Amino acid sequence: MYRLYTHNDLDGVGCGIVAKLAFDGNVEIRYNSVMGLDFQVSRFLEKPKKGDNVFITDLSVNEKNEKDLNDYVKSGGKVQLIDHHKTALHFNNYSWGIVTVQYDDGRLASATSLFYEHLKEKGLLKPTKSIEEFVELVRQYDTWEWDQNGNTEAKRLNDLFFMLSIDDFEERMVERLKKNEPFKFDDFEEKMLALEDEKIQRYVRKKKRELVQSFVGEYCVGIVHAESYHSELGNELGKENPHLDYIAIVSVGGKRMSLRTIHDHIDVSEIAGNYGGGGHAKASGCSLTADAYELFVAEPFKIDPMRADAFRNQYNLKDSVNGSLYENREEDQFYLYASEEERWIVEFNGSPIDVNFATFHEAENYIKRNYSAWLVRDEIYVQFLMENVIELKLYAREQGDVAPYLLTNEEKDNQLFSH
Repeated sequence: MYRLYTHNDLDGVGCGIVAKLAFDGNVEIRYNSVMGLDFQVSRFLEKPKKGDNVFITDLSVNEKNEKDLNDYVKSGGKVQLIDHHKTALHFNNYSWGIVTVQYDDGRLASATSLFYEHLKEKGLLKPTKSIEEFVELVRQYDTWEWDQNGNTEAKRLNDLFFMLSIDDFEERMVERLKKNEPFKFDDFEEKMLALEDEKIQRYVRKKKRELVQSFVGEYCVGIVHAESYHSELGNELGKENPHLDYIAIVSVGGKRMSLRTIHDHIDVSEIAGNYGGGGHAKASGCSLTADAYELFVAEPFKIDPMRADAFRNQYNLKDSVNGSLYENREEDQFYLYASEEERWIVEFNGSPIDVNFATFHEAENYIKRNYSAWLVRDEIYVQFLMENVIELKLYAREQGDVAPYLLTNEEKDNQLFSH
């Protein structure tokens, strides 16, 4: 008899589907939360059945179960732990551990892809094109490679997973993959997915208006309360606010927190580890501990949501040759423009700050992180330019001083409205 203890997300259930294809009815599968795995494993170890083959995928056990599993293997038990989280790499020290974060060709691994390859290698599952396609969709979604590859089918597979019960999704996929036909969604699923996509877009738009910015330790964090669509929220909010180091998505009811980042230099698995969690470098989760509650809920509760940048402007544009104007809730104004030396200057309420920047992006990040500023609408921008007797500042004389250059009305109109 084969036993599989795996996660209850798409990657974990993907392992269950692969196991059903390999072992048919000769496998017992338990889908677990991160917290639930150790209970299942400890219960099995209390009364292990001789001859059982145990697989643990997409999750790792606590220290006690780690020791007990090793003792069980030494006594003749058959266990294989397969994972792809770097927090589990120490299991490679055991004969029964296979943990791979990244393949030799640079692709990130998933539990489903590792488990599938293990079963193929052991001759327990015959590869087919449809299974390969399914496994790759799961891998790309779980590692978020679908986003950079533009593979929306992987995201839609995960959407379908959350729309169905695990049993229904599992049954549909197993039946489909047994046919060995090119993997695709049926007409009913296509209609469901279209409706779900509209629902996700509405939900994300709503949550964008609730995003709060706060510093937690050294990181500038975007915090939002949400029960659903954590991956979509983390991705959209991160892309629209690149000055934020990561996005924290809080579920107070579930006492959980998901962390997402779009940046290569941020590892949210390390941050989640501070609160007893873990995961991937760009997508992790943890419990909402008392400390986490104070930092991510209680303190940010006092802060107003972020204001979004004006998005229908024709003149006040980012990285504009005429400069870009920002404001914050204290009604401070920030005017960003490039000097003749191709350095970016930030004027704070009319006076240049002491530091300048190599790129517009760096200057914008500075004012957004430190002052929670946003790009203002065109009418405010034009008024600002007029009131400052033409704010198109051309800079730098030989000493590098910033000085206004007065233009004729005709020149002003040409400069302001020719772009």
